[in-house]
Amino acid sequence: MTTRDDDATGAGPAVDGVDSGRLAPVTPLFGVATGSSTSGERVAPAASDAPSHDFEAVLTAISAHWVGDASPLASEADHPSARGSRAGAAGRPKATGFDDQPDDGPEDLDAQKRRAENVSLHALSRRGVSSHEMEKLLLSRDLDESVVADEIARLERVGLLDDSELAATLVRSKQERKGLGRGAVTSELRARGIDPSIIDEALSDTDDDEEQERADEWARKRAGSLRGLDRETAERRLNGYLMRRGYRSEVVRRAIEKALPRGGSGRGGVRFE
Repeated sequence: MTTRDDDATGAGPAVDGVDSGRLAPVTPLFGVATGSSTSGERVAPAASDAPSHDFEAVLTAISAHWVGDASPLASEADHPSARGSRAGAAGRPKATGFDDQPDDGPEDLDAQKRRAENVSLHALSRRGVSSHEMEKLLLSRDLDESVVADEIARLERVGLLDDSELAATLVRSKQERKGLGRGAVTSELRARGIDPSIIDEALSDTDDDEEQERADEWARKRAGSLRGLDRETAERRLNGYLMRRGYRSEVVRRAIEKALPRGGSGRGGVRFE
């Protein structure tokens, strides 16, 4: 009767020294002894043209890699090219001596001119801009002063920058749509860098009677919210309201008298006895 041990050691057809009737042998790890426990022999490395000490160095490096050894033999992954590859794969490239790009140098004047045109046209597409505002905007983009001056001159030449027209438009808008007085309009135009002579010209057509009518209208609207207050408090609040809207003191005084009369009908105003 044949035993398992006999089958394992029995003769049979073999391929390259391995019994075809048995499972495929397990390849031993590097440096692990096989065969008889008493033989003390190590598995001989495959035939190679490399010297034996090179083969031992490779085995040591592989073993150190798997056990986490940080010895110099296991430092191939720390090579700058390998670090750059890992950083690139993670989406955070590292600067190394191998991929530093040369500096392209300062932007030339032609490129600055093209960029200045793009910036100015984008700004003008949003709202009216004064020459002073455009100059500040272009200088804030690190453009050469000569490029900025040339772009301002070009825009003024073709009519895209016109402080006189802008001032006249702002005066109409601030007075008619927002009900602001002469003082408030003047302050806003100055804040936008428009020349005082241009401001005076734009306000020269402002009629005093029309400004008084606007002040009277805003005073009547505001007086409705002052009902229930004593006269002194109502006058003080209405005076502050009209002054903040830029009306002159004499215009404010007349508007308050109409909106807060002392008896009578008051034409819709709040009456105080």
